[in-house]
Amino acid sequence: MEPQNTANDEIDLKELLFELLNHWKMIALSTVLVAMIAFVWSYFLITPMYESTAQLYVLSKSTSITSVADLQIGTNLTNDYMEVISGRPVLEQVINNLGLEESYGSLYSKVRLENPSDSRILKITVKDADPAQAKMIADEIAEVSAAYIAEKMDQDPPSIIQHGYADNDKVSPSVMKNTMMGAMVGFLLAAAVVAVSYLLNDTVVHPDDVEKKLGLHMLASLPMEEGGEEEPKLRKKKRK
Repeated sequence: MEPQNTANDEIDLKELLFELLNHWKMIALSTVLVAMIAFVWSYFLITPMYESTAQLYVLSKSTSITSVADLQIGTNLTNDYMEVISGRPVLEQVINNLGLEESYGSLYSKVRLENPSDSRILKITVKDADPAQAKMIADEIAEVSAAYIAEKMDQDPPSIIQHGYADNDKVSPSVMKNTMMGAMVGFLLAAAVVAVSYLLNDTVVHPDDVEKKLGLHMLASLPMEEGGEEEPKLRKKKRK
């Protein structure tokens, strides 16, 4: 019994493939339409965002590297500084200094901190709709955090080795990526509609459908004459 079920499954897959091919126009239209919607949405409706990155070097000039333990201490300090920089005191001070019209939470969502592996460099990246403001905020966070670390943590302030750049190359949205994703969604959506309608269709069209869909075996079938039965035509009698 198992080989027979496998054969039927293969036939069903083939029929499903043919069903998708028969509706290729609808699938293509859905793919193009959703891709166009994604393109318009990404290009015209989403606000472009820009990034600027400032960098801090954790080891101060008074720190000498004499052993592996000193390197480990520098790495631990880097992790501590990341928590301090993203904390409320530093970011709220940045908001007050620059007169930003946003809350701590909104500014926190724009800031990304990174520590490249095997280094004591902290990257402070700020994302904003204005590239000049992104640079200004990144630089101010670097200045405020360095002063805060020196005052509150009894450490030499980390050195600012790079200020931010006002880069006019937007980082989001990716119009091409969103358009391709829209095309994929449109294709999958149309294909799913065709597949579901095919699987739910229990109409018997061919003799083989009786066994597959109803589980019954056909004993015989009566062929239909071509053109069907025609009603006999009545001859009109001529009147004398």
